[in-house]
Amino acid sequence: MKKYKLTITLTTLALFASLLSGCFGNNNNAADSTQITSGNSSQYETLEPLSQTYFIFDTVVNVKIYDTRATKDNLQDIENILKNIDQKISRNQETSEISKVNAKSGIAAVKVSEDTYDLVSKALEYAERTDGLFDPAIGKLVGLWNIGHEGAHVPAKEDIAEALLLSDYRKVEMNDDTHEIYLQEKGMDIDLGSIGKGYAADVIYDYLTDKGFNSAIIDLGGNVFAMGSKPGGKKWTVGVQDPDKERGNPIGTIQVEDKTIVTSGIYERFFIEDGKLYQHILNPTTGYPVDNNISSVTIVTNRSTDADALSTTLFVLGIEEGLKFIENTPDAEALFISKDKKLYGTSGFKKLLNKTNDSYTFAN
Repeated sequence: MKKYKLTITLTTLALFASLLSGCFGNNNNAADSTQITSGNSSQYETLEPLSQTYFIFDTVVNVKIYDTRATKDNLQDIENILKNIDQKISRNQETSEISKVNAKSGIAAVKVSEDTYDLVSKALEYAERTDGLFDPAIGKLVGLWNIGHEGAHVPAKEDIAEALLLSDYRKVEMNDDTHEIYLQEKGMDIDLGSIGKGYAADVIYDYLTDKGFNSAIIDLGGNVFAMGSKPGGKKWTVGVQDPDKERGNPIGTIQVEDKTIVTSGIYERFFIEDGKLYQHILNPTTGYPVDNNISSVTIVTNRSTDADALSTTLFVLGIEEGLKFIENTPDAEALFISKDKKLYGTSGFKKLLNKTNDSYTFAN
């Protein structure tokens, strides 16, 4: 018997932005206002954010700009940015640049935009750092498993073995002079699902910065960029999701300023077949979903593209090797939550976390 859990997220990002003290609380009305203090005055001015919700990348995107200068034109610009990114990097759009690269695999190199070229290059850097445990050339496996979509099931072993042969980042040729990408084997597919939403968050952040804004929340299906600080100068308070409960139930909170927070977990996109859960994060060396003791990995860092890649990387590496990897990554902190409710964190994350659920305890 098979059970499916279908969600609107492109990647499994298990973090919810519970921005407290008048920002992004569970009350939808309270979520739309922030209290600002002026000096020592006891008077409060309520600033309504300019906000918009979009549906793209198979996920809900919500942007809230806390600045009286923001206009609907800015929201339209952001929509155009999102559509432009989707039209470049989505492997599900036949006309996208990545789809054109995939269609010409084993045949010819394809020239892409500088943005797409740089994103693929970034993904390949992580592939090099992890010896392929993070692999953007995993598209054939992703399509074979099709996790998160109706009809997902365990593929035949021979099909997995065939897809594995076509999942090798070392067979991706990059030409820095011409911005051409060539996949050496016919049938190879690049998939940027494990890095694309983070990239989109960064592009929106850069756009808002260029426009002179310095206080905003950018949320792509749980991939959160807390831009600047809250109006009034206080840090954003963000809840870290309890993997065993519905969204909105945190194990604790962290306070951040101008940081991105991204989580990869097993409980958002999965299916169950013959009593076994198969989640969406695939191991490029086995061809099967990662099956270890990890429920989720949360990353806090400066750029969302990196956070996206790191959350997937650490999940595949496992707790011990993942902690070693992140400790050697500048300006990045991580928290692992195991299936037996143990917490494993970097020293920096331990300092950040205000744990409110006693069911979870640190094991390191």
